[in-house]
Amino acid sequence: MSRSFQVDLRGVVDLLSQHLYSSPRVYVRELLQNAVDAVTARRSADPAAPADIAIEVDGATLRITDSGIGLSEAQVHELLATIGRSSKRDELGYGRHEFLGQFGIGLLSTFLVADEARVVTRSANGGPAVTWTGRADGTYAIGPGERETAGTTVTLTARPGAEQWFVPETVTDLATLYGSMLPFEITVNGKAVSGAGTPWRADDRTAGHRAADLVGYAQETLGFTPFDVVELDVPEAGLTGVAYVLPFPANPAEHAGHRVYLKRMLLAENAPGLLPDWAFFARCVVDTAELRPTASREALYDDEQLAAAREALGDRLRGWLVGLAGTHPERLNRFLGVHHLGVKALALHDDEMLRLVDEWWPLETNVGRMTLADFRARYGVLRYCATTEEFGQLAGVAAAQDVPVINGGYTYDSELVERMRALEPGLLVERLDPSDITTAFAELDTAAALATRPFVAAAQRSVDRLGCEVVLREFEPATLPVLYLVDRAAAFAGELRATKDKVDDLWAGVLSAFEKPEQDRPQLVLNYRNPLVQRVSRLRDAELTALAVESLYGQALLLGHHPIRPADSALLNRSFLGLLEHAVPAQEH
Repeated sequence: MSRSFQVDLRGVVDLLSQHLYSSPRVYVRELLQNAVDAVTARRSADPAAPADIAIEVDGATLRITDSGIGLSEAQVHELLATIGRSSKRDELGYGRHEFLGQFGIGLLSTFLVADEARVVTRSANGGPAVTWTGRADGTYAIGPGERETAGTTVTLTARPGAEQWFVPETVTDLATLYGSMLPFEITVNGKAVSGAGTPWRADDRTAGHRAADLVGYAQETLGFTPFDVVELDVPEAGLTGVAYVLPFPANPAEHAGHRVYLKRMLLAENAPGLLPDWAFFARCVVDTAELRPTASREALYDDEQLAAAREALGDRLRGWLVGLAGTHPERLNRFLGVHHLGVKALALHDDEMLRLVDEWWPLETNVGRMTLADFRARYGVLRYCATTEEFGQLAGVAAAQDVPVINGGYTYDSELVERMRALEPGLLVERLDPSDITTAFAELDTAAALATRPFVAAAQRSVDRLGCEVVLREFEPATLPVLYLVDRAAAFAGELRATKDKVDDLWAGVLSAFEKPEQDRPQLVLNYRNPLVQRVSRLRDAELTALAVESLYGQALLLGHHPIRPADSALLNRSFLGLLEHAVPAQEH
């Protein structure tokens, strides 16, 4: 024998208040939704029918009255006394496309702020008025009602502790928030709170007036004056609206929400997922008739329809950017100055945006700021440093050797340089390795190489314990005495050795299999064109030579912004004090 579930309404209400709705304030929205649906239903049968929705509130009691289609006694039983049954609702017309409600649980939200909801309703199709009184404990009563005209009145009395939701100013603010764009007149204590319409509506306003309204809406509602306004229209989603381009930088990691209306009733003030992640520079205000809300009606349901709308909106913003490049290049430059991260993020996957970045966004190079297009036209090869640290170490020296280099250390820049092959197949793109710089340095002539061989050997002995290799070369600028170069292989080897020192013997043995030959070491490159290095190379005092080389090593670390290990710190201290001892001999008494 089959049995029916027993529903604990108090438990359902508790579930709604704690897990479905974000705040009790939604009860105003749900009451407005039911009233709007009722008026819409009556108007669909009789376009000349009145469309009045009035709220009266005094701090303890709230009453909302509509001139809608009303309910008969049978419909009251079907719609108000049954939780979760949607079939009858659809038969009566309330499940159709033009109605706001979809879940048949809106009236339950009143139990978030009241222990009892009293409904007096009279059907426009005839019959006497009916009173339905529902209570939060799950009981209800139905009896005759008093109402002369068709429509419905819902009366609530504040539950102890919920009086703040019945303050007239609060109810006015909430009714304005949710219902200001609704097509019917809504009043709170006689004051109209609706009828504003969407600011992007097509009407008899001049273009200038309409543009000013769109900007004014952003200033009043969103709190900023937009850089630009992009109008949106996605017929498949029944979506219209605007995207406001932010006038200030936005954090790409923060997925900001958008203001979404569903059939002109506010759905959410911060709905996520409406735009692609790369479009974090825009905030949208839209009205949709087709996108599905979640059960709480406070966000959009993330389904295929929303994904399609998101792609269409992304295409619209992409088209706006391309249009700026063609018609307002100065505005594009201003936009990129604020929102280059968003454009570069899009360019990682979109060839059209990559062309825009290639032509318009200037990158830092060691020969001045210039676009990738200009750099490629001048030098052919796109050679870049992958980190700002590498660029800082190598940019000046590379420029002195006539090696132009791009700083790819900023967000997305290295990836964009590498992706340029997609626009120009066969383009030579190289990541500059520090070892590449040394190949541009001049070898010493034979006589100088023979004369300095003892010095190089002594210098090598002084830094051997530090794991680097001494190289004597000639390069520009001559004012730079020393360079500390760590290529990628040497960096890997250094990290491997440091890790081996920290792990147990078992893991150290495993890591040993990855070790590379000993020549993968950082290079301490001494510049023989520097007068100081030449004088150091002619020193005959072994101790003084070692101190001088150690000091040059320390200077190379500091100038190149390399990490200072404890051994390096000790060496810097020792070499400084040692040179000071030689410079200031002890006084004899």
